[in-house]
Amino acid sequence: MEYVSFTQEDQDEMLRVIGVKDFGDLLSGIPRDLRLREFNIGPGMSEMDLLISLRRIGQRNFHSDRFASFLGAGAYDHYIPPVVGQLSSRSEFLTAYTPYQGEASQGTLQTIYEYQSLMCNLLAMDVSNASVYDGASAAAEAVVLALRHTSRPRVLVPETLHPETIETLKTYAGNLPVEFVLLPQKDGVTDLDILEKQADGRTAAVVLQNPNFMGFLEDVSRASEIARKAGALMIVSVNPLSLGVLEAPGVLGADIAVGDGQPLGNPVSYGGPHFGFFAVKEPLMRRLPGRISGMTVDNKGRRAFVLTLQAREQHIRREKATSNICTNHALSALKALIFLTVIGPHGFKRMAELNVQKSHETLDILKSVPGVKPYSAAPFFNEFTVRIDKDDEKLKRAFFAQKLIGPLHLGRFDERWRGLYLVAVTEQRTTDEMERLARAIRDA
Repeated sequence: MEYVSFTQEDQDEMLRVIGVKDFGDLLSGIPRDLRLREFNIGPGMSEMDLLISLRRIGQRNFHSDRFASFLGAGAYDHYIPPVVGQLSSRSEFLTAYTPYQGEASQGTLQTIYEYQSLMCNLLAMDVSNASVYDGASAAAEAVVLALRHTSRPRVLVPETLHPETIETLKTYAGNLPVEFVLLPQKDGVTDLDILEKQADGRTAAVVLQNPNFMGFLEDVSRASEIARKAGALMIVSVNPLSLGVLEAPGVLGADIAVGDGQPLGNPVSYGGPHFGFFAVKEPLMRRLPGRISGMTVDNKGRRAFVLTLQAREQHIRREKATSNICTNHALSALKALIFLTVIGPHGFKRMAELNVQKSHETLDILKSVPGVKPYSAAPFFNEFTVRIDKDDEKLKRAFFAQKLIGPLHLGRFDERWRGLYLVAVTEQRTTDEMERLARAIRDA
């Protein structure tokens, strides 16, 4: 291969041919105040000096390796066995984008199939897809599925659903003929008496998050009965780790189970990447968004894996596609597969039990602090909401002084929640860290 180098004269000639004097003329369409005037990169460094400099910059971050995290609301500081990162970092996983050609993607297709199988088992559902982008988009896709399946216009959404998920639902439904009815909460959980009054023959779906955004457990079974009586679909968004101690959504009457898979072997990593899981009962199988990996045999009778039921617009469905979800978060879902396989059913249950135990221990410690009052007596998994009668800015400074991240002030989402704090406690938190949290509130 012959390489051609360009001299300054060659570049000047190219500019002349296209009718400009210099490179700056090509930027004339960009407003001057948006142009970089100088890059200020500084002199070069040796590799050793560069690594020292990068470490120094990195130490300015206050992350969960340095600070104890009581911040949850969808991103949790859980234990991740080292083998998860080691296996998922293998080149065949990191470089494999998408398994369009089954004959060349057997390993990737097999991991997706195994992931789907474990999620069906965990959620007590019949069919799982290969994953979607995150928990919020999974909930939105579930609503779109319900609208199409029932041909009804109303969706009942509790205000105990994560506020960012509610915003995602509104974004998805921006051009759809849908009416969202927001159900109020009572003592931290959805008011099911109001749900019963609102559910009617125009209701396509009832959405419930369990545990909900405030950390408390909803009565999924009763909500499912109400939805079924109205002929609506029941959509349950669930924290997957909670299923180590709670009944699976499929057992409680869910038609669709969704959620964010971050608690399953995925680090917080500044809030991403996550993956969304999506599973349904068999009657809804052909309306699943995204893709499914299936197991079959080839023409010689050997086990083989293929993509099947690809309900995407990029494949044969075209304008009949059930979704424009274009891919799955296969690498993040792979981490969940490895995590679940390595930790096993007994380890999974024990991890969930520790979340329950340590979160309740934390609440007991906080209740002795002046100015702290539990928001509700409702049961919870690993998050709970308390009212703290302290100035928010003083609390932030006190948390920082005790090397703590969080809890989350809910007032940022709703003015009515000013003074309410969501406290997340995972299996990683120690009694010393819980006492530091109490000390910070006292100091504020």
